[in-house]
Amino acid sequence: MDNVHQHGLASIRSNYGKFSDKEKKIADYILHNPQNIIHHTINQVSDELNVAESTVFRFCQRIGFKGYQALKIALAAEIVTPMKDIHEKINDGDSMATVSEKVFRSNMKTLEDTLHILDGMAIEQAVEAILAANKVEFFGNGGSALVAFDAYHKFVRSGLQVSSNLDSHMQLMTASQLTDKDVAILISHSGSTKDTLDVLQVLKEKKVKTISITNFAKSPLTKEADISLYTVAEETDFRSEALSSRIAQLSIIDVLYTNVMITRKEKGKEALQNMRKAISLKRL
Repeated sequence: MDNVHQHGLASIRSNYGKFSDKEKKIADYILHNPQNIIHHTINQVSDELNVAESTVFRFCQRIGFKGYQALKIALAAEIVTPMKDIHEKINDGDSMATVSEKVFRSNMKTLEDTLHILDGMAIEQAVEAILAANKVEFFGNGGSALVAFDAYHKFVRSGLQVSSNLDSHMQLMTASQLTDKDVAILISHSGSTKDTLDVLQVLKEKKVKTISITNFAKSPLTKEADISLYTVAEETDFRSEALSSRIAQLSIIDVLYTNVMITRKEKGKEALQNMRKAISLKRL
């Protein structure tokens, strides 16, 4: 798992004396423009600094990260700035219209920040795993159980074998029935919810392929999962991070679902048409 438990900037500062000239050039760039790392690809950075991509990659490893993406995630978690606009803080005297706008802006920022650290390679691996699986099961507890159920509600249209269960005991039971030909998607804001980690243990024993969706890059869940996807959300006075990260979790599920449907082409279309036909019975 990406070694993201340490802070990127602190690691650069503490090792600075040992760096070669080329490494110092990269270090200075990151220390002065951490935002650029979050928004740029490794080849954009190597072009800008006029060094080889492999040099940038090795630098990331030198300061304790698995690669560029891992550094990017650590920096995003470290410097994701509270909304600069003073106006985004909800104040006692705010009208309902103002509060409404601020809630929307906060959600938009969560989506923007999450998009910046979205790892295309991890998305690709997750989509491939889902497509190759005999069965896909979604797991989550508390608020994340609702996201898992939303994912099930979407993926049921794909024609793939999917399921989800809201009860934590049932989750342990269904996890124990999966095999190494199945995929489990675990959703947890903190990545350290005991019920979800219990399910993870059962899945590991059964050698089930696991995909995690969490907000923290350094959680027990991401350490153990085969593929890790991340959201970025911050707390405000009236909303917990978990609340604003939900919209980003739902968006990651949308990304997986849309990519799965596009890859399945005709099969996906057929499954969707069958679903629409069945649902039309519910309409007057």
